[in-house]
Amino acid sequence: MSDALLTVAPQRWALLAYARLRSLWQRWFLWLLLAVLVSVLLVTVVWLAGRHEVEQVQAALDRDTADAVSDLRSGFQRNAQSLRATQAPGADAAKWSEVASALLREHREWLRLEWRDSALRPLQAVNTPYRMRVLDEDTRGPDQSDVSLACAAARKLGASAYSPSHYVPIAGGGGIEVMELCVPIDAGGYLVASYSLRDALIELVGPTLTRGQEVAFTEADGTRLVALGSSRRTGTRVFTSQQLIDLPGTSLMLRVDGWRAAPDLFPNMLTALVTAISIALVSVLVLLARDTRRRLRAERDLADALAFRKAMEDSVITGLRARDLQGRITYVNPAFCEMVGFSPEELMADNAEAPYWPTELAHEYQQRQARRLAGGMPPREGFESVFMRKDGTRFPVLIFEAPLINAHKVQTGWMSAFIDVSEQRRIEELSRASQERLQASARLATVGEMASLLSHELTQPLAAIASYASGSLNLLGPDAKGDQGEVAMAVKRIAEQADRAGQVIRSVHDFVRRRDRTREAVAPQALIDAVLPLVRLQARKLGVIIEVVLEDRLPAAMCDRTLVEQVLLNLARNAMQAMDSPDNVGSRVLRLRVARATAVGGAVQEDGRRWLEFSVADLGSGIGQDVAERLFTPFFTTRADGMGLGLSLCRTVVEQHGGALVYEPNKPRGTVFRFTLPST
Repeated sequence: MSDALLTVAPQRWALLAYARLRSLWQRWFLWLLLAVLVSVLLVTVVWLAGRHEVEQVQAALDRDTADAVSDLRSGFQRNAQSLRATQAPGADAAKWSEVASALLREHREWLRLEWRDSALRPLQAVNTPYRMRVLDEDTRGPDQSDVSLACAAARKLGASAYSPSHYVPIAGGGGIEVMELCVPIDAGGYLVASYSLRDALIELVGPTLTRGQEVAFTEADGTRLVALGSSRRTGTRVFTSQQLIDLPGTSLMLRVDGWRAAPDLFPNMLTALVTAISIALVSVLVLLARDTRRRLRAERDLADALAFRKAMEDSVITGLRARDLQGRITYVNPAFCEMVGFSPEELMADNAEAPYWPTELAHEYQQRQARRLAGGMPPREGFESVFMRKDGTRFPVLIFEAPLINAHKVQTGWMSAFIDVSEQRRIEELSRASQERLQASARLATVGEMASLLSHELTQPLAAIASYASGSLNLLGPDAKGDQGEVAMAVKRIAEQADRAGQVIRSVHDFVRRRDRTREAVAPQALIDAVLPLVRLQARKLGVIIEVVLEDRLPAAMCDRTLVEQVLLNLARNAMQAMDSPDNVGSRVLRLRVARATAVGGAVQEDGRRWLEFSVADLGSGIGQDVAERLFTPFFTTRADGMGLGLSLCRTVVEQHGGALVYEPNKPRGTVFRFTLPST
């Protein structure tokens, strides 16, 4: 065992040393990376500073060049206008020389002014007084190519035009670049001015442009024609800017070469500034590293606390919701999302109404929220409300609300807790229904006892009525006629109804005691005829028309005749009472119909038995949804004098025969009750 420990210990120390070296290397690597980044930053800033100065110098040179080109164009245009003015209306040839001499004294850039006819033959000519004659008279004939080109362009354009520059040698060596200007005259002929390009630069370009830089006229291909300014100094950098001077008939390029020393002061100051800032940055980073370690430790603790809190929130079944002071939802927990069926994104959308508010209650909830946001405190014991799930179903909730206070003791909103009480309400409803069923059972038991008692007590009076009726018939005799015959008929009816009342009482007694009833085959017509006299009595009072419809050759029904007659009578009376309203005046029709049936309660029977369907239809106001849910519930009634047992007993009787009692809306209005009985 000791050998094993000796073997494991070096491996462990090696792993620890490797981990420490790795951590140390990572730390030094980060500092080295920081130093490299700072150095790169310093070099980049210095380079960007130098480039910025170069761009500034170049931009200033481009502006000066553009200004010089604008001055040259303006000067050339003014000179052309001045030359044209020498041939103003009324001026004669004798005075032209004087005017031309005056212009030459004002414009040093002109070497010579000429007046030529339409064939370019010289008529008069004046030379500049500021230099020796450069242009020879012998070479200024009509065939001079430069003048011909300029005047041809002027004739074509109808305005002043220039010729390309040409070199004119000077006696004693050297020469000058000359450009011809030709101005057409309205009366015929041309005025020709010879420009010295060098003098044009001197006169038409500002003197500040030539200080410390060289200004030159060049051709489009870069050939230098004339140049002015200082020469390049050693150790300087060249900045060049050139722009095109587009003149009618020719084009010149103005080139400006600027000499600037290598920038040093501004970058050095910037370098010192950046170095100081870099040192400060490193110091701040060191402090930041310490603060970062503390912050990371606090973030880990906070993350653990948040994870613990989230686990608690996810485990609770209580819905949580936070709102700000404007009523916007800022937080919901998973239990609340599961409760209403909406996602957190849908709940926290910037909507005026919450998506779980029922449409019919949205206005009330908005008012309640407005009171809450205005500072109204909710009850501490909570309050009930109704919410709507995403599928549209409503459910009750119990809400507890409290102000949401931040760390600075300032209220930032409201925190609400929701408890879904739908299951509690369902259990309470089941308990209430159970209590009602127990009460109904107790009442039914009482009714059964009362029915047994009544059947026992009423048997003897009914038997006495039947005996007196039989004795009366015997006294009247079988051959009674006239008034005695009618009395005999009435007494006979009394005996029949007394006997029927006794049968009803015995049937109810047997029904209550759950005895097996003896069923017999009864014709449907006989069942209808048995209840029609009593139905017609009530129909006559209510103004109801009775219609009886029976199919041909109907089989007999296997039933307890007395109970089925009571079902028909009860349904017929209910139908007539449903039409007993002012809205049904003139349209009170009761239809009794018997037909063959193949289904019981809408379900097709496969046992081979045959069925008869009895239907009772009225034209009343119909059955509402709230009444339909409790229509066959014992002791439920919509009449002030009703007991609520009729339809319940009717359905029980029909179901004991194996049939079904259903109802449906009648067309155009009213209700149809249908029940089925087995047939022979």
